[in-house]
Amino acid sequence: MAGPRLERAGIVVAVLALVVLPTAVHGWPATPLGNVFVALLVASGLTLLWWRSHPRRAAILGAALWLAAAGLGDYGWFPDLALVLMALLAAVTALGWSGRAAWVTGAGLAGYLLVFWLILAGSPVAVVMFSVPGFLAGTVFRLRREAADQLAERGRELEEERELFADLALRHERSRIAAELHDIVGHAISVMIIQAAAGQRLVDNDPARAREAFAAIAESARQGQDDLRRLVDLLDGTATGGPDLSLIEEVVTRAARSGLDVSCRFEGDQAGVPAPVAHIAFRVVQESLTNALRHAPGAAVRVCVRGTATGLTVSVTNDPSTRAGLGFSGTGRGLTGLRERVQEQAGQLLAGPAPGGGWHVEAVLPR
Repeated sequence: MAGPRLERAGIVVAVLALVVLPTAVHGWPATPLGNVFVALLVASGLTLLWWRSHPRRAAILGAALWLAAAGLGDYGWFPDLALVLMALLAAVTALGWSGRAAWVTGAGLAGYLLVFWLILAGSPVAVVMFSVPGFLAGTVFRLRREAADQLAERGRELEEERELFADLALRHERSRIAAELHDIVGHAISVMIIQAAAGQRLVDNDPARAREAFAAIAESARQGQDDLRRLVDLLDGTATGGPDLSLIEEVVTRAARSGLDVSCRFEGDQAGVPAPVAHIAFRVVQESLTNALRHAPGAAVRVCVRGTATGLTVSVTNDPSTRAGLGFSGTGRGLTGLRERVQEQAGQLLAGPAPGGGWHVEAVLPR
């Protein structure tokens, strides 16, 4: 608040020093028109008070007052120091217009100076010296200000983009963690529920098989705990071994021990599969086996992993269910999240009913 007030006070003092004081020292005009002449010069200088808020109005009004004062030049004494006000008004004129309008303004200023010189009948050199440099200085100041405004606007846009990308990255990371937790917990819980249901049926009639079911529950819980620990280590930044296709064999073996009729075969070139591709392939098999356990109990499941020089194809097919399900369902996010992760690796996931009944899932992953 103090800055603008000091600036306005400085402009008033400058006008008094450049117009009123020299006129008083030279001799104050005794005629009414002479006083009007001085008043016009003072008023033209005071238009600089609005050079920040209304530069165009200040330039136009100041130029008009200067022209009116020039018309009354025979009735008063013109102080040479007042030409400083002309230079300042020329600078304000350059600040008021930009782009193509600045060129039109420059041409208009040239015409105005010609008319001003003809009316004043003074030295053309003085008129040019106290107008053109001011206009050029104002143009340079305006261009620098516009460049600074553009940089500031670009900075704001970049900051908004950075915040947007950070938000998207956070959402993506949350989605990835949610998908990993869904796969780990969902598979472990599905196995435990199925084995617990089987153990309840067998505990009286077949204690040996009941013990096997409870052992499978314990193994599934331990495996889920190990998977969660690896996930926590990964999120914590702890170095962990990169996944490979052997994880598929492990999950198939565990599913078979859980009572699922599952077979797995590997075809083609399995060497050199990148860790992200192997991880997605493992999740495809795990999610498919989990769904088979839930929705197709007793059905045979066939897993095939076929590698080529350009990609990896993972297919899981289960036959129709041979007995009633256990009546529990998943979250509905399994295949959706799986498809998103496959697409992140520029792959394709197909899931739907198999031709002979049952269900078929196939993921094509480029290396």
